[in-house]
Amino acid sequence: MKTTVTLLILFILSSLNTFAEDYTQFSLPEGAKARLGKGYIERIQYSSDGTRLAVASSIGIWLYDAATLQEVALLTGHEDRVYSVAFSLRGNTLASGSSDKTVRLWDVKTGINTHTLTGHEGSVWSVAFSPDGNTIASGGWDKTVRLWDVQTGINTHTLTGHEGAAVSSVAFSLDGNTLASGGYYNDNTVRLWDVETGLNTHTLTGHTSSIKSVAFSPDGNTLVSASYDGTVRLWDVDTGTHTRTLTGQEKGAISRAVLSRDRNTLATVSWRGIRLWDVDTGKNTHTLTPTGYSNGEIQSMAFSPDGNTLATVSRARRLQVWDVKTGKNIHTRTGYMLGVRCVAFSPDGNTIVSGGNDQRVRLWDLETSANTLSFVGMGVDGISEHVSSVAFNPDGNTFASGGENGTVQLWDVDRLYQLYLEGSGENGTVELWVRDTGANILTLTGHEEEVSSVAFSWDENTLASGDDAGTVRLWDVDTGTNTLTLAGHTERVWSVAFSRDGNTLASASGSRRVPFSESSDKTVRLWDVNTGTNTDTFTGDAEWVHIVALSPDGNTLATVNWQGIRLWDVDTDTNTITITGNFTGLTGHINGVAFSPDGNTLATVSWREIRLWDVDTGANLHTFTGHTSSIESVTFSPDGNTLASGSSDGIILLWALTPFASTPGVNGDVNGDGLVNLLDVVLVGAQIGQTGPNDADVNGDGVVNVVDMVLVAAEFVDLAAAPAAHPHLLAQFTPADVQGWLTQARQMGLTTPTYLRGIAVLEQLLAALTPKETALLSNYPNPFNPETWIPYRLAEAADVQITIYDTKGAIVRQLALGHHAPGFYTTRAKAAYWDGRNENGEAGASGIYFYQLRAGDYTATKRMLILK
Repeated sequence: MKTTVTLLILFILSSLNTFAEDYTQFSLPEGAKARLGKGYIERIQYSSDGTRLAVASSIGIWLYDAATLQEVALLTGHEDRVYSVAFSLRGNTLASGSSDKTVRLWDVKTGINTHTLTGHEGSVWSVAFSPDGNTIASGGWDKTVRLWDVQTGINTHTLTGHEGAAVSSVAFSLDGNTLASGGYYNDNTVRLWDVETGLNTHTLTGHTSSIKSVAFSPDGNTLVSASYDGTVRLWDVDTGTHTRTLTGQEKGAISRAVLSRDRNTLATVSWRGIRLWDVDTGKNTHTLTPTGYSNGEIQSMAFSPDGNTLATVSRARRLQVWDVKTGKNIHTRTGYMLGVRCVAFSPDGNTIVSGGNDQRVRLWDLETSANTLSFVGMGVDGISEHVSSVAFNPDGNTFASGGENGTVQLWDVDRLYQLYLEGSGENGTVELWVRDTGANILTLTGHEEEVSSVAFSWDENTLASGDDAGTVRLWDVDTGTNTLTLAGHTERVWSVAFSRDGNTLASASGSRRVPFSESSDKTVRLWDVNTGTNTDTFTGDAEWVHIVALSPDGNTLATVNWQGIRLWDVDTDTNTITITGNFTGLTGHINGVAFSPDGNTLATVSWREIRLWDVDTGANLHTFTGHTSSIESVTFSPDGNTLASGSSDGIILLWALTPFASTPGVNGDVNGDGLVNLLDVVLVGAQIGQTGPNDADVNGDGVVNVVDMVLVAAEFVDLAAAPAAHPHLLAQFTPADVQGWLTQARQMGLTTPTYLRGIAVLEQLLAALTPKETALLSNYPNPFNPETWIPYRLAEAADVQITIYDTKGAIVRQLALGHHAPGFYTTRAKAAYWDGRNENGEAGASGIYFYQLRAGDYTATKRMLILK
């Protein structure tokens, strides 16, 4: 048996000088050690000298040597997929537009992001340089066109007028004086703008669908526009008049269109393939048909500067270069994918299987990071489907892939024939099919409603299936016999999972149509696979559970709903850990979970984050980021040293886990003075939110947060005396600070003794920070010249005002301090400050003054002295 991680590292080191494989290491996010796949493609563009080809993808911008089609670099920095790219005329600068709402400028030689241009309120769909390279035009989903100064990054003009969903294309005339823009979805207009003034000089109407491309003729007198409506139109730039429509295209079929630089050749994409047209005559000169071509597959096209070659990219699989004169394919590069929905390691750890939105199942050899096999997962009716789940069987010879239509396919790795297990929906059957012949070899009948979930036992002898009626059935895979029917759920069974020993099955249920209703099932049940007995029922989740997982030893159950994770002790039915409040907002709900082989670590994936959790404590051990779109799946290698994640950005990332595979030791002595006390809490509190290496990050998860605060507090030697031991430090906090920490700490739901001890210390700290009564204290210094501080404490929240009087009772100064929470306002940072001046800014004379505190119903007065 080979050691996956060792071989992979050796491969990475040995291949640094091997150009063809270098791309697996380009611009990796922190913590990742290899990339499988290149994402999916949005746009391509040649540099003006024809030496480079830029590919805008879901993970960044790939740069290729145009002659060899070898990868040169990967430019990363955008926080979302890149929609558009454009080279400056000199080729030294690249512009990119992204769904992160920014335009970025890149130095092509160094790959450095020189400017980030912000202002768009939606995705940036199109970018173009002016001929002199001094101006960039960008069109976005916010319906605006923006002009930017390249040197300064300043937005010089914002052009409004398009009324559709977005501006899909922009182009400068060759003299740089005019800009054309095309509207998308319900706008369907082309607009001409004066670049210097930003005025809309003409609005060209006639297209009946979205504009896909606009370009000027070499003399600048003619504009060419191509639309989804199947027409290509020519316009007189000076008058805005429609002069001609190119005929021969299939009406309503054009999905892409691009003009050569000399504007003599037009390339269009339709259901018939890629067609080349002579602009002057309107004749179709060539038709290019990529292998396996289907309508809409071509995502982008670009002509080389000399017009002799055309580069095309398919949405899922290929970057191809064509000879325009002959129509022959010159180069093909693969490795691009649509979203990766699922990944799984083989039992020996040497292979990964993946599936996704491009209807393909892929095998990856981790010795070479190469995609060794790629084949379409076909449904029994011959219709391609998204691959939503994959899993290797324990013998390593077969794996299963599950599709959106309810089909599960079994693949023999050596012979590549497959069996299908299909939940057919209306008739509630589960069927086995042979791919080679299409023969139905087994039909598993018994379900009365749609089959909503399936899973195989680890010995591959048993299949579990759940349906919309709440029934779970167990099947003998060899004979197709329904061995047991498990009744108890009352609504749809969303997920089923076997323990590794095959003796226990977990199932999760909830309402199909009203998942959050009070009548929803909302239960997770454990079943004895041998007897069919419902051994446990977990009802602690307030919402429906859509994912369940059992630890390898079967002792811990993980349940996932839309709000978070619960870990359960299977023997005692106890909810040991609840992890909530970490998957809201941009992180999104949890898409997948996986236990490490030793059962000590749980991995979860959500929007763009992978988190590792300590199963015993619930502590967040580490967070990986680097995917640019939603992460759909996660799996551990058999040795537990590598994590693989698949994302809808179209790549698989491999992560090194050695530093994070076990719970790190907690060292609460943040300042290194040999004691753990309130001073260490002060230091953690001052750095909450900081990321990266930090002594205050006591649990080593990469961020200073409330968990570190609680763990430090838990290490106090004398629990009762902890807060009072350092009274001079109490002024560093307010009760509101500590109350906020306590609220966050309790929301974590951790119930370990260490964590509960830390919370108890914080509760005592809160009590020590809340004064028993409101009081006005003596000012300091006193006597003073020219300034003094007036301390006070509040037992309750109140509006605070301090008024200063002279000996005659006349008001000298009023200090309106605003609304304050309970606490000690005694330090110079928190006490009221008086600079010794009156309301007119005049310095007070020597003598006695009185100061009065008003806080709610409380009033008190004290005396002070100015001595000069």
